[in-house]
Formats: sequence, structure tokens, C-alpha cells
Amino acid sequence: KIVETLLQSLYVLEFRDFPLCAVAWWQYRSGANTGGNVMASIQTGDRGAAPSASSSSPAADAKKRRAKPVLLNRLEGCTSTVNAAVAIPQEDAVISVSEDSTIRVWLKRDSGDYWPSICHACPCPASCIDYDGTSKRLFVGIDTGTIMEFLLADDLNRMTPKRSYSAHMSRVTDLSAALDLSWLLSVGRDKYFQWHCTDTGRRLGGFKSDAWCTAVQLDAATKYVFVADYAGQINVLKLEDQSLSHVTALKGHSGSIRSLTWDPDNRLLFSGSFDESIVVWDIGSQKGTALELHGHAGKVRGLSYIPHAKKLFSGGDDAMLIVWDMTADRKETPEWKESSTCERCGSAFFWNLKEMWQTKQLAVNRQHHCRRCGKAVCDACSSTTTPIPPLGFEMLVRVCNDCYREMPESEKTSRAQFFEMKHRVAHLHVDLSKRRLVTCGFDNAIKIWDIKSLLDTPSA
Repeated sequence: KIVETLLQSLYVLEFRDFPLCAVAWWQYRSGANTGGNVMASIQTGDRGAAPSASSSSPAADAKKRRAKPVLLNRLEGCTSTVNAAVAIPQEDAVISVSEDSTIRVWLKRDSGDYWPSICHACPCPASCIDYDGTSKRLFVGIDTGTIMEFLLADDLNRMTPKRSYSAHMSRVTDLSAALDLSWLLSVGRDKYFQWHCTDTGRRLGGFKSDAWCTAVQLDAATKYVFVADYAGQINVLKLEDQSLSHVTALKGHSGSIRSLTWDPDNRLLFSGSFDESIVVWDIGSQKGTALELHGHAGKVRGLSYIPHAKKLFSGGDDAMLIVWDMTADRKETPEWKESSTCERCGSAFFWNLKEMWQTKQLAVNRQHHCRRCGKAVCDACSSTTTPIPPLGFEMLVRVCNDCYREMPESEKTSRAQFFEMKHRVAHLHVDLSKRRLVTCGFDNAIKIWDIKSLLDTPSA
């Protein structure tokens, strides 16, 4: 019966997520789930590692397992990649920009389907967007480096061009409108960060990075701006009146950074990268603390932090949505140590000619590193793999045999939830007014998800 259930699960998942079935089988054998709960565990997409004793009640655990995004609508009509899409607060409407050079405003009709009420043709592909629901001002960046500003009508059936900003010399990659400060912040492939006044359209300042700029994030309280680039670096800038100064540079990614989001309460900066990782920068403590989150199997392209729920939503090329519990205890990953011999058994690595000459033995050992302690170890001393959620590793990673034996079961319990989105996510946006998630991707489609259960579920 269990084998039949697992085969049915594989059919439901279209063979895309076999590890979930393995987790469910492990849970069944360990007595954590009954046969009826195996299927529920798989369908919720929960990739939690080995279960352990928890202080949460069984009712809370059951509610957490049932929580998942529910697909409400799929919007189709764009003829090329949808670069970004945002939900209009308090409305059943979505604004999208696409590589097919269109800006579309999608309204929900009486039939329940979404159809464009506006389809504005741009002179070139539209790359990024920001919308202010209070003033109904829309900002769109395009391939030529221009930022176009529009004013949407109250019925969302018309938009009027208001101003055009000649901000960059090439594609605008990201922008942020801080209308309370009358600021428009933008970054582009010309390696520049640009700062404009939204009242006059005048340029207030700029900063040149060493590589393409890819994302921008503002801390409105302190007026610090974070500018990410293609080299994996984040430049921290301070804006004061009409002056700009460079504060420092944050380095932690090995690939291009594609998205940034901000936690205003704890003053945490989140960065998602093409190196498949997310880094949590503790800006508020000023101690240089950086936590890593590893769960995606592809480039991380979209991030959104929900302050009241203390959860981070992330999506990317692996077509997965990961919901990270940011109330969980986490620690920095250890620095990798370098050694010519295994720090557990003392055997030489293959490049240690001196040790091989002294011992008269040929060494064929490769150097590995334990993700838990950071020690350099040989293959025989690191033959085990396990997730380490407190260090941000939600997938199986190599650990030394000693660490594996020392690890309590509670250290293997997942701090995140995994859900299949069925399309590669190029951008995601969370609308808290109606508690919905908007994702768009490389399949030319936009998806609207109900995430009430995810936001209402208490964190661990």
C-alpha cells in the first residue's frame, strides 16, 4: 500500500520532485507519519528533514502542513518573457511589463478571468516597474535607459504619460520610487545608480559601479541605498539632501545578484543571487554578520519579505517557491579551513608530495570540507550527507562523520517550506492588501496565488 501511495505521488508531481517521496518514505519508516499522512506531506511540498520533538502543538503542525499557495488565475497574452508584474492594492488588477514591449493592466472580469484593460506599446522592451497605489503613479524602465512615468485613471482603463526621465545609457534593470521623499532611484546596465526628484524630474546625483547594476533597495528611515551589481557585490550609499557618499561594499556572493528586499523592523537586507543562494545581511547590528540560505537548485531571481509574518518568499529558475521562517535560530556558516592533510584522520591529500615522500605512500585523497565545522577532510572521513537548517542548508550537504554523529535530530529539522510553481520565476510580488502572490516567468505567463494560509500560519 505504501509503494502504491508513493507511485501515485510520483504521478501527481510529474516525476519532478522525487526527493519529496524519499522524505515521505523516511518519515513513514521513522513513525513520524501514518500511511494517510504520507500523501499529505508530499502534496504540501514540505521538504522538512528528519522530524524531531517540537514545542509546537499537533494542531499547529497540522495547520502548517496544510498551508500552501493556491493558484487562482493564470494570465496569458504576452508574446515574450514577462519581466515583472505587480498587483494593484485593493483591486483585482495586475500591471505587467514584458520583452514584447508592452505595458498591460489586467482587470478581473465577471467571468473570473483577467483581461487587459490597457495595452500600451513601448518603443522597446520594458524591463522593470514600480507602482504607488496611493497616488496611482506608475514608473516603467525600458531598454533604452529611459524611465517613463504614467498616471493611472481611477477606473484603471486609461493611463496618461506624465514625465520621462533620461536616466541611463542602456537597459534599466531595477527602479524604486520613494514618493514620500520625492525620490526616484534606478540602476542600469551602464553600471550607474541614478537619483532623480519626482517633483521636478531633475537629476540629484549618481554613482558608478564596477559592473552592471542589477538591483536597488532603499532604507527610507536612514536614507541608505543598497546597489547590487553583476559581480556579486552590494554598494552601500548614503543620501543626504542633494549629496551622495559611498559607505562600504558588501561581498558574499560568487555570482550576480538579481534581487534585494529589506526588513525595516530588524534592519536586515536580503540578497538573492545567480549562485543559487540568499544572504541575510545584518545591517542594524553593524557587526558584519551575514547568514546564508541554501535551498534553491537554480538562480534566485525574486525575493519578498513579509514583516508581520516574519517570512521571506523566494523564487527562481528551479520553479520553486521557498518560504523561509525568519524567526528560527540561525548561525553563520563556518569558514573553510585549508590543510595539506585530513584534519580528522591525518591522511595526506594528493598534492602533498612532501608527506607522501616521508610516508612512502601514494595519496589519492581529494580535499573536501565539512559544512558544519569547516574542517578539511578526506572522502572516507566525510562519507555522510545531511541538511543543516540552522546554517541555512535545506538540502543534503557533505559533513564529516564526527559532526554527523554529534548532530541532534532537532538540528536537522527544516526551517523552510517548499512549493512547486510549475514555471521558472523571473519576478515575484506580494500584495498584502489581498494576501496574494504574483509571479511571472519565462513561459510568457503571469500567475496569481492565494497565500492566506502561508501568512496566517504562525512561525515555528
